Amino acid sequence: MSQENVEVVRRAIEAFSSGDLDATIQMADPEIEVDWSKSSGVEAGVYRGLAQARHFWATFHDVFERIEVLPVEFIEHDEYVIVRDRSRLWGRDGIEVTVRTVAVATLRDGRIVAWRLCRDKDEALEAAGLTQ
Repeated sequence: MSQENVEVVRRAIEAFSSGDLDATIQMADPEIEVDWSKSSGVEAGVYRGLAQARHFWATFHDVFERIEVLPVEFIEHDEYVIVRDRSRLWGRDGIEVTVRTVAVATLRDGRIVAWRLCRDKDEALEAAGLTQ
């Protein structure tokens, strides 16, 4: 089941990058929790349910003309998929921003039930139960 979870996460990232929030939402559980509280951005917070998650994700597409999320590494363990990525975001006035993030997606029954931004890979590994 874990490799299937990686594919769900990969498809969600691709859908988000392309701006297809309908497809992104289809991979999420109705009770999804997006924990972006560790972000240094203005959208830091915790978003619960499909409506709040969609609104949160839409803010990125409202602000940026183009978004490209490039996964660097997937680490799967049980119901968790850790994703290290490099994202490039282009503002409407031509400014480009590059960020590196690490997140942990939690999946149940083929749907994403949680998406949590972590400070670093060690924190993500701990969240997925991969450290002692």
